[in-house]
Amino acid sequence: MDLATLWFWIVAFLFVGYFVLDGFDFGVGMSLPFLGKDDTDRRVLINTIGPVWDLNETWVIVAGAALFAAFPEWYATLFSGFYLALLLILLALIARGVSFEYRHKRPDSKWKAWFDGMIVVGSAVPALLWGVAFANIVAGVPLDADHNFTGNLFTLLNPYALLGGLTTLLLFFTHGVVFASLKTEGDLRERARRLAVRSGLITIVVAASFLLWTGFAFGTFWFWVFAAVAALALIGGWLANLRGAEGIAFTLLAITVATAVLALFSALFPDVMPASNDPANSLTIENASSTEYTLTVMSWVALFTLPIVLLYQGWTYWVFRKRVSRASVEAAVAH
Repeated sequence: MDLATLWFWIVAFLFVGYFVLDGFDFGVGMSLPFLGKDDTDRRVLINTIGPVWDLNETWVIVAGAALFAAFPEWYATLFSGFYLALLLILLALIARGVSFEYRHKRPDSKWKAWFDGMIVVGSAVPALLWGVAFANIVAGVPLDADHNFTGNLFTLLNPYALLGGLTTLLLFFTHGVVFASLKTEGDLRERARRLAVRSGLITIVVAASFLLWTGFAFGTFWFWVFAAVAALALIGGWLANLRGAEGIAFTLLAITVATAVLALFSALFPDVMPASNDPANSLTIENASSTEYTLTVMSWVALFTLPIVLLYQGWTYWVFRKRVSRASVEAAVAH
């Protein structure tokens, strides 16, 4: 395996980490109107991801930096062509982060309701648009001979891409609701489990439709392997949640997200940005990558830094592994 191919899969790994970790963050944020009967419920839900949401979000920064350094042509075409969609994602993430920090600054209910709404929108918009973006990357977009995107926002909002966006939206929502049931107690835990049962059924149908469409249109051998694992893990996660095994359900849904992302990268390989109008204009691993020297330096840096990042992430989740209860939130408010 040459270094360019290695870095293609490292970028894939970084996006796997981002979608698995920030994906359930988005799901918890989107669940506020469905699970938050009162302000205490909403505070409990927010506190389940409070210690980790910003750390989870750094994965996309690292993925973007790796993309810029390892595949500058891919980065340039992607960020220029998908500029508006990526800007909307950025604004949504900013609004979401601000809301986490400021919703508790005043006791006024309207103040909290405003920021709660921003959390919901700031979670739903990225969950939808990331799926739209990756579906378009796999399917291909119109590129000229200089690899410049020649379409517009409406070019990206095609039926296949919108189905991809709906798939990630529902998958992240269900994963987040299962996480909420894993991290809460009592009535809120049970309501989250029941909601995950209902949303999980819809997710299975929509995700199966998207994977089948992708497979028949762009599938490779490894795409079908990863897609099959994702499908089995999704069904297994739904069954585990149905039986009240939240930990197993959460793990299987994490496997679903991870293998679904790997399936998309497998369908994309060896291209990085196919040209839908003329295959000769496509960006590939070979013509989009940096020099051998750059990739060598990056490989040594990744070898030493990635294990540290993974260990720190694991330690963070271990420290904040306990469930969040209404009593603990009410006691914190009283003080």
